Amino acid sequence: MKLGQRPGRYTARFSRAATDIAAAQELRHLCFIKETGGVLRPNGRDADDFDDRCEHVLIHDSHDGKLVCCYRMLPLKGGGEINSSYSAQYYELDALNRYDGAMVEMGRFCIHPDVSDPNVLRVAWAAMTRYVDDHNVEMLFGCSSFQGTDSATYLDAFDMLAERHLAPKRWLPRVKAPKVFQFAKQRLQTRDRKMAMLRMPPMLKTYLIMGGWVSDHAVVDDHMNTMHVFTGLEISAIPPARARALRAVAG
Repeated sequence: MKLGQRPGRYTARFSRAATDIAAAQELRHLCFIKETGGVLRPNGRDADDFDDRCEHVLIHDSHDGKLVCCYRMLPLKGGGEINSSYSAQYYELDALNRYDGAMVEMGRFCIHPDVSDPNVLRVAWAAMTRYVDDHNVEMLFGCSSFQGTDSATYLDAFDMLAERHLAPKRWLPRVKAPKVFQFAKQRLQTRDRKMAMLRMPPMLKTYLIMGGWVSDHAVVDDHMNTMHVFTGLEISAIPPARARALRAVAG
């Protein structure tokens, strides 16, 4: 199935075979492990047990067929199922158990490091928009990763998150992972707002622009050589003009 029917250079579709998932796992290994200095996998794939439970979206360059982006989606009927999500391994999410709308965990999002065209991200979000509309999804969530585990590198970004983008108290994730950086308790002061946005991962930046929010702490993952924050987006919070633009791309 294709996701988004407008003609253009990039096309999004669901995986159709095991070879599609293998290609996505290889791209994830390149982006999340080789490029970040993580622990290399013997088979050159980033794979886990969640892959079998997820829908996988692949975005190809129609000029040469290259896989340029991928992500996976774990649909949940509501917050009562959230403790079966990938994120629940790292965050205590009992507050979200009360959420009664359909949810999707969006994970393992990556863009090939050789690709810098912003249209790839637009097509990725347009595909997600179509899925959200087709399945009446009310909340997206997942983990947004910063490369490396040195919190000092991202103090400007963490300052901005603490100042402007913390989760509502009713949904706020609690600490579960053994190694975290509790940036909201650091009494930090934003140093450079421009630098903060430059340091923000592109996916997280898009979440925030659309009204998303984050946990008050980052999980330090030495195995993947990343730090990540829980990220949530209630669909009703997306500004109408941005929603219309995404739907226009989705077709």
